[in-house]
Amino acid sequence: MELKDTVVLITGAAMRVGRAVALHLAERGAHIAFSYYLDDEPWTQTQADIKAHGVQSLAVQTEVRDAAQVRALVAATVERFGRVDVLINNASIWLKAPFLEISEADWDLALDVNLKGPFLAAQAVAPHMLAQGRGVILNITDLSAFQVWPGYAHHAASKAGLVALTKALAAELAPAVRVNAIAPGTVLLPENFTPQKKQWAEEKSVLKRVGSPQDVARMAAFLIENEFTTGAVYFVDGGRSLV
Repeated sequence: MELKDTVVLITGAAMRVGRAVALHLAERGAHIAFSYYLDDEPWTQTQADIKAHGVQSLAVQTEVRDAAQVRALVAATVERFGRVDVLINNASIWLKAPFLEISEADWDLALDVNLKGPFLAAQAVAPHMLAQGRGVILNITDLSAFQVWPGYAHHAASKAGLVALTKALAAELAPAVRVNAIAPGTVLLPENFTPQKKQWAEEKSVLKRVGSPQDVARMAAFLIENEFTTGAVYFVDGGRSLV
């Protein structure tokens, strides 16, 4: 699928990795619809930066755990652009707690945002893609789905579930809709990372460096354009999954 003039819907793209993906695809000529969660997110700046690439943009405040709001997001995108060519399930939450201290509320929150949200979005978008005879869905998982991270049982369960959902959708929605997942490694360090923690992250990578959100954005563009990819997880981790 050529990126130019495609309509891409990205959840949680007002900032961080989602923003980088949105801007990269906009630079390649894609029109971008995206969701944001809170009013104080820099969604207006992101929208302005998208439009600066000469493409159209739509921003909709959305709670991805709410089926009605997700359906409204998709409906608004279709009303504005006439279709949805690509869905990128990027909205995510990171929660950390020792297993015995994970509350039921936090377990539900992790699973609802990281797994239920992508399920709802894919279910809302898929009928449009099937009707038009083509579509791409990309799910952003991470290495916790494949590695043991103490303190992240609820997060890992949600991301592992997203990998399983990716494969199930790839089989069920084929051949019209291709579905893949991207598993980033360390591509965006927290602002409070110490030099020691940064060095630790670099040593965890086979390439001995951290990546950038643009690495994820370039992988997203590749998977949209490559017509013979579906049902797989693509690592953007500098080889950390090998360590």
